[in-house]
Amino acid sequence: MLLEMHCHTAEHSPCSSLAAVDLVRQVFARGLQGVVITDHHYLWSAEELADLRHRTGVPEHFRLLSGQELRSEEFGDILVYGATASIPRGTSLMEVRRCYPDAALVWAHPYRGRMPPGSEKLTSPLLDGVEIFNSNHTVRGNSLGLQDWHRYRFTAIAGTDTHGSGYAGLYPTIFDHPLTTMDELAVEIKHGRCRPFFKEIPRAGANSLVTEVTIGIKGVDESRERIIIRELADRRQWVAAERGHRIMAAIVAKGFSAGPYRVPRPIDKDPAAMTLIEQGVRGKLLFDKLLSSTHEDGREYLQLAARWLARLHGLRLRVTAVDEFLSREGQRLSGYQERFDRCQNRHGHKVEELVAAIFRAEEALVAASGADFVQGHGDFHPKNIIVGQDSQDNRDTLYVAAIDFESSLVLPASLDVGCFLAQFRNQFILHRSLQERYPESVFLDAYLAASGELSPGFVREVELFRARTNLSIAAYLVKLGLGESADVWRVLVEAERALTNL
Repeated sequence: MLLEMHCHTAEHSPCSSLAAVDLVRQVFARGLQGVVITDHHYLWSAEELADLRHRTGVPEHFRLLSGQELRSEEFGDILVYGATASIPRGTSLMEVRRCYPDAALVWAHPYRGRMPPGSEKLTSPLLDGVEIFNSNHTVRGNSLGLQDWHRYRFTAIAGTDTHGSGYAGLYPTIFDHPLTTMDELAVEIKHGRCRPFFKEIPRAGANSLVTEVTIGIKGVDESRERIIIRELADRRQWVAAERGHRIMAAIVAKGFSAGPYRVPRPIDKDPAAMTLIEQGVRGKLLFDKLLSSTHEDGREYLQLAARWLARLHGLRLRVTAVDEFLSREGQRLSGYQERFDRCQNRHGHKVEELVAAIFRAEEALVAASGADFVQGHGDFHPKNIIVGQDSQDNRDTLYVAAIDFESSLVLPASLDVGCFLAQFRNQFILHRSLQERYPESVFLDAYLAASGELSPGFVREVELFRARTNLSIAAYLVKLGLGESADVWRVLVEAERALTNL
């Protein structure tokens, strides 16, 4: 069963503005099965709880219980479940244990401060549990709580720590078995038969474990916290991922944290453990949205993605080294060639010609306009773009967010545009009607309109990077063992045609 374990009322906690009646009704409306009121140093009597039930009109099966929050000597704020009287401020936990041996003691919001708690305190025998999720924690605090719970395996709960209207019941705790009394609740905590209510979905990636975490109950406005935890297994991959993490932070700082154009916000990183934590973004990949959308919605999503890209380029941001474009491109193109040569693919000679032509054109571009390069995405395509909506009832809350910045460089803006157009065609190659419904002009015209004045040769540059992206697609197909497929030949021919258009 789901219970709200930490909340305060205006009647008995000076810090709260939420009346008990409204608190209970809001928790009930969120779909929980009960609420434990934890006012500061105040224990609601059975008579008060009965009167509260009568005034709220909640059914008998909805649990109405009372614990209390104690300001202790040893740990600061402690949630006490099962004491039979109000406990004075400053009482030691040893004294609480002596007076109420059957009560469960839970450390409240230990990740609220700047310094995270240490393992010695988290696993102290004075405690029966730790509150790892709390609305007074930052997202970083909640994510640290989750990691420590997995690391030290103590008993954990979640609590909203409600003090005002609108968010009661957001961080519930799930109990393994039904309970009716506070004594039963204390026993369940002491035996570890409860945990915070959240979803944790591991997803394996290349040399990494990616875990998506969604905390709490879904509300009307979908205000649950989402975090992504990436654990890298390879030092080289860590360097690339940490670099992307740093680039994302710089872009977020320039206005991409909210509104219609977003980037997941980096939260924390642990170089020793090669772990990165970032904000999870609610929504669907642009690729999936286009497959299921109406014509009008699909056009809007593509145009939003184009404007996102134009906005990024318009920042004229430079986070990484300005002179690494050619060296990285040389390594990348050589890697494509090597992949064909290694398996003695029959198209190797054509790839060699394409590699040479593309790199010559890139060298000329750097010489002519390298000073105009900007921090780009580097791998901008429909499967690296998320489309979401903050409120399903309000179309104005629609947004797009780009993910995966490991390929980001200071680069020609035309690279991102050419990459998108080439990948769009390749990813939807089996959906001819969709490509007819959304011609390239939908994306390209929106980008050009949002970008303002561009160089006269911009569209020709787009063709160069369309060819370069097609080459990367062909190399990827070879990696998958599809080097003799018709798709490889098609992609290479299209790359050659794009270069001809230069």
